[in-house]
Amino acid sequence: MKLFAAARRLFRILLVVIRYRLDDIILDLPMPWWLRGTSYLLPWRWIPRRRSELSRGARLRLALEGLGPIFIKFGQILSTRRDLLPPDIAEELAMLQDRVPPFDSAVATALIERQLGAPVSKIFARFDSKPLASASVAQVHAAKLRSGEEVVVKVVRPNLRPIISQDLAWLFMLANSAERISIDARRLHLVEVVDDYAKTIYDELDLLREAANASQLKRNFEGSPLLYVPQVYWDYCRPQVLVMERIYGVPVTDMAGLARQNTDMRQLAERGVEIFFTQVFRDSFFHADMHPGNIFVSTHQPWSPQYIAVDFGIVGSLTPEDQDYLARNLMAFFKRDYRKVAQLHIDSGWVPAETKVNEFEAAIRTVCEPIFEKPLKDISFGQLLVRLFQVARRFNMEVQPQLVLLQKTLLNIEGLGRELYPDLDLWSTGQPYLERWMRERMSPKQLVKNVHAQIEQLPHLAHMTRELLERMAHPHANNPPPPWRERHHGWPLRLTGAVLLGSGATLAAGAENLAAIAAWPAWVMLVAGVFIVVRR
Repeated sequence: MKLFAAARRLFRILLVVIRYRLDDIILDLPMPWWLRGTSYLLPWRWIPRRRSELSRGARLRLALEGLGPIFIKFGQILSTRRDLLPPDIAEELAMLQDRVPPFDSAVATALIERQLGAPVSKIFARFDSKPLASASVAQVHAAKLRSGEEVVVKVVRPNLRPIISQDLAWLFMLANSAERISIDARRLHLVEVVDDYAKTIYDELDLLREAANASQLKRNFEGSPLLYVPQVYWDYCRPQVLVMERIYGVPVTDMAGLARQNTDMRQLAERGVEIFFTQVFRDSFFHADMHPGNIFVSTHQPWSPQYIAVDFGIVGSLTPEDQDYLARNLMAFFKRDYRKVAQLHIDSGWVPAETKVNEFEAAIRTVCEPIFEKPLKDISFGQLLVRLFQVARRFNMEVQPQLVLLQKTLLNIEGLGRELYPDLDLWSTGQPYLERWMRERMSPKQLVKNVHAQIEQLPHLAHMTRELLERMAHPHANNPPPPWRERHHGWPLRLTGAVLLGSGATLAAGAENLAAIAAWPAWVMLVAGVFIVVRR
C-alpha cells in the first residue's frame, strides 16, 4: 500500500466519522467505563456543535454511502438482520440495497459507448438516461434493442478500483496485526477471510464474469417453477457493461404488493429455502448476494409464486467434500445427534484432534437444543451465533474461509424468511430435501456415474504412475549437470578438440608404424579430439 494514498484514505474515513458523528452511535453502546473515558481524548468532541437534524440511522447510512462500496456492502448485510438492529437503523440501512445515489448519467453513457464502440443511439432503439436502479458497484439503465427486446444496461461505477484497493489494504493491515497479537484472530483466519472478500469484490468489477454466472444459473434452473433468471445478450456485454433481459416483478420486500396479488406467502418462503438447498447441494453453484434488493417475485401465478433473481456478481461453490460434510452435519443437527456433529468436527480437523467428544457434544447440545420445534419468529439466530462463537472459542474451533460466502447467504435467507413468513419452520422445510439429496447420492445411477468418472481418470493415472516409476528408477535423471559438465560456453572445448584432432593427425602422419608403442600420443590425441567434438 502506498503510504500517501493509505494516509489520505484513513483521513477520509476519519472525516466521515466526524461529519456524521458516528462516535456518538458507538458510545451509546454498553461498554466499560474506562473505554468510554477514552472518548475525552478525541479532539473533535471538545469542539462545540449543533445538534444534527438527521436520525442516527440516516447518519450511519450516509456515512456508509460516503465511504464507498466495501462499507455499503457491509450495510447491506446488516440490513438483513432486523432482529439484531434497532428498527430505525434497520429501515435506513435497507435503503442501501437498491437506492444508493447514482453517478452522472453522462459519465455512464460515455462509458457504455466507449465499451461498445458506438453511440447508444445506434445500439439501442431507446436508452433511458435516468438510472432505473443504483447499487454500490454499478447502476442500471432501461433500454430497448433494435430487435425489439426490452433490456437493462448495467454499467460499473468509474474509478472504483483505487478506492477498493485502499480499503482492502487497510483491512489486510488490520487483519495481519490482529493475527500477530491475538489467538482468536488466528483461529478466525482473518487474513484469509479478507483475501476471499478481496477476490469476491474484484470479481464484481468484471461484468463478463457476472454474465457467465447468470448464464450458468439460468441453465441450472431452466424450466423450473422455483426461480427465473433473465437472459444475457452476449453481443452487448463487455468487462464494464452488461445487457440483460428486463424483468418485471414485485420486490420481495414489497409486502403490500405481494398481498395485493394474493401471493401464497408460506409457499414463497418454503420455495426460497428449497432454492437455497438446490443451489448448494444439487448444483454446488449458489447466488451469494441474495439480499432483498436482488430478489423479485413474478406477477404470474401468485398461488404458485416464482422468484426472479438479478445481480450475479457474487456466486459461491463447494467442493464435493464440503458438500458431503455440510450435509452430514445438517442431517445430524436435524436428528439432534449432537455426538455425531461433534465427531464430524473433530474428524474434519475443524477442532483439535485431542478435543474430548463428550464435552464438545454437551456444549453443542446446550446451544442448539432450544432452536428446534419452534417457528422462525421465536428463534433468535443472532443470539445463537453469538453462543456458537463462544463454544468455538472454548474448543479452539477454526473458521473455514471457504464457507464464508455460504454463511453470508444463510444469513440473507434467514432474514428474508423472517420478513415473508415468520411462522416458517426452517428445519422441517430443509430436512426432506437434504434426505432426498443424500439418498440420490447413494443411488445406483449416481454410483455408476461415479465409477464412470473414475474410469475416465485411468489413462491419466496410468501416465502419472509411469512417470513416478521412471523417476524412481532414475532418481537423478532430471538433476542439473555438475559444474564441470555445464555447456554454457562450448566454443573453447570445440577449439581444444579441433586442436587435438589436428595434432593427433599430424603425429600419425609422421609416424612410421601406427601400431608401434611410440605412436600412443597420436592415438590419445585423436580419440580425445573426436570425443570432445562429437560430445559437444
